[in-house]
Amino acid sequence: MSVEPRHITIERRVRFAVLEPCERPATEIWFALHGYHQLAHRFLRHFQPVHEGARCIVAPEGLHRHYVDHESRKVGASWMTSEDRLTDIGDYVGYLDRLHAHVIAEESRQTSGRAAPPRIVGLGFSQGVHTLCRWLAFGCARIDRAILWGATVPPDLDLSEHGATLSAADLHLVVGDEDEYYDRAAIEAHEARLRAAGAAFTSHTYSGGHRLDGEVLRRLAEPGEIG
Repeated sequence: MSVEPRHITIERRVRFAVLEPCERPATEIWFALHGYHQLAHRFLRHFQPVHEGARCIVAPEGLHRHYVDHESRKVGASWMTSEDRLTDIGDYVGYLDRLHAHVIAEESRQTSGRAAPPRIVGLGFSQGVHTLCRWLAFGCARIDRAILWGATVPPDLDLSEHGATLSAADLHLVVGDEDEYYDRAAIEAHEARLRAAGAAFTSHTYSGGHRLDGEVLRRLAEPGEIG
């Protein structure tokens, strides 16, 4: 018996969470991509330190939900697994492109198109870093700054082909000095790989482990730090 995997395309609804700007028109929109086991609306709680002024923060949710703890029925989401990975990558890149276009169009509608286009910041945390990098490489959305937090560029992403794309997005690397997944040697190897490909970046560290840090977020969000 021969079993042949096949695919069809379907319509489905996807979920995302938003911290609306305190002022309009929005001058900056962040797309915050969560890590493994996280959900979009919970992930946004970490962005309260930078939710101010005309900044809008959007958190897309990974397309794959699962039980993190069956006993408590706690649910998390992920962006992909190793199973049928190329299909999942194509799906989430298309999803993020469409969400980007939707958010920009909605913002333009609310301001009647009178405002200048907002600056776009993409932040990926943990598994969301790989998602953000592939979105930059294979998608068509405009990202003015890319923040890779708590993970490295995917090992299988060809930097000889896509390194310039990452550099063009004003690349920033962030990792805690006690991150349990990435020690100093791993980070140095990651930075060396980017340099070898000619990809420009800025590195940031903080005291702590595999988590977002409010003070670093505030520093990255300061007007002088963007642009």
